[in-house]
Amino acid sequence: MGARPQPERRRSRGVNAAWVAVAATTVALLAACATRIVEVPPEAESKTRRDAVTLAELRALGRPGDWLVIRGYHATDNLVAAVTNKPFSHAAVLDPERGEVVEAEAHGVHTSTLAAFVAKSHRLLLIRPVWAGEEASAAAAVAKARSLVGRQYDFLGLIGLNVPDTYYCSELALEVYRPYIRPRDVVPRPIEPGQLHHYGRILFDSGPL
Repeated sequence: MGARPQPERRRSRGVNAAWVAVAATTVALLAACATRIVEVPPEAESKTRRDAVTLAELRALGRPGDWLVIRGYHATDNLVAAVTNKPFSHAAVLDPERGEVVEAEAHGVHTSTLAAFVAKSHRLLLIRPVWAGEEASAAAAVAKARSLVGRQYDFLGLIGLNVPDTYYCSELALEVYRPYIRPRDVVPRPIEPGQLHHYGRILFDSGPL
């Protein structure tokens, strides 16, 4: 008679089979739930109409210091969506009185026109941060954002390292409210654009195209 399989070997095979099953299930779930990686601009006429509606809503509802969180079309937007598995990839601080946003991109912190920012969005959220409850804090947030224009982009911050005076997009959105963030506010590092809505109230959602 052949030697009987040892109990330890049987347990090992069972554990391996269980891990294979878990891995297969995880892959299947991720494949089913994954954020769409590549977004391309729709037909020009429909995009123009959509942007006009979005701009009108932002001008009616937006206040200084609000956040704009978008899903963009650029290659880096696709990368962020893939890595975070969230339908948002970029964020900016709204300055409606000037018709601009302050944002951090690879070439640093800079201003853009509100119309240009909307034009590069596939979906857009207008969010009022929880720390913007008073007019003074919102105005101070915009002033802070504009004071940071010209700073470099925080590439290392994307992996959780702290490099002073550099900012990635959602880090910039939080930094302008730094004096108002309370000890009980638990904010992850790094902070993803798709997490910002946890720290504010969504006032407008353009919805996916």
